[in-house]
Amino acid sequence: MSRITEDGADDTYTDDVTAATALLRAAHHAVALTGAGISTPSGIPDFRSPGTGLWEHADPMEVASIYAFRRNPEAFYAWIRPMVTKFLSAQPNPGHQALAALEAGGRLKSIITQNIDNLHQRAGAREVLELHGHLREATCINCYQVVPVEDLLQDLLADDGVPQCAACGGVMKPNIVLLGEQLPIEVVNAAMQHVRQADLMLIAGSSLEMMPASHLPSIILENAGRLIVVNLSPTYIDDAADVVIRANVAEILPRIAQACSGR
Repeated sequence: MSRITEDGADDTYTDDVTAATALLRAAHHAVALTGAGISTPSGIPDFRSPGTGLWEHADPMEVASIYAFRRNPEAFYAWIRPMVTKFLSAQPNPGHQALAALEAGGRLKSIITQNIDNLHQRAGAREVLELHGHLREATCINCYQVVPVEDLLQDLLADDGVPQCAACGGVMKPNIVLLGEQLPIEVVNAAMQHVRQADLMLIAGSSLEMMPASHLPSIILENAGRLIVVNLSPTYIDDAADVVIRANVAEILPRIAQACSGR
């Protein structure tokens, strides 16, 4: 239950926010790890929430694997089209803005994300490492030409559209990592470099159920680092974390960022 102070401020989680702030201020190399939960307040569904999750009415191997894409790109685009529409209308929420502020203030060295929605960058974050790719570009699966997704939007958003390569007529695939594909090695290497140097990880909006991102907090612990978890549901790492806040990231992260700024 929320507790409101005499000046109208919500003091729920005050002790946890204070503890998280102290850890961030003391850290020499802090990184953030974000998942779908940081973007749900922006109107983008996560994967597993009952009733709204992307896997609620679709078999991921049938619509979101590289094998399914090559066999039936029409099914993939029928599945992803509503999500792209949401991405186009979504705006960064206070959680994204708070992480960007923490980075700008020197409290975070990088933001490692499982998301493909570009909202961290639009919030102003600079060092964003997208483990699962992004929707800014697409690549022809035949001749490998890369083009901005904006050039394909008309075909992508059409009811039966399958974007085709202007050079060879091949099918264009968004530069997101589908099941069965390798993660972008340069991004993974950059993320691992940050994680190996980190003495603190702020986990925000991730259930930590998908490898390899789910293993990154364990590396922090192996190197005697500290963990802050802000997530609505429990994660496997909660018992080892210094601070666990089971609340909306869009409400908690701005409080942490404000406290870190000294305002």
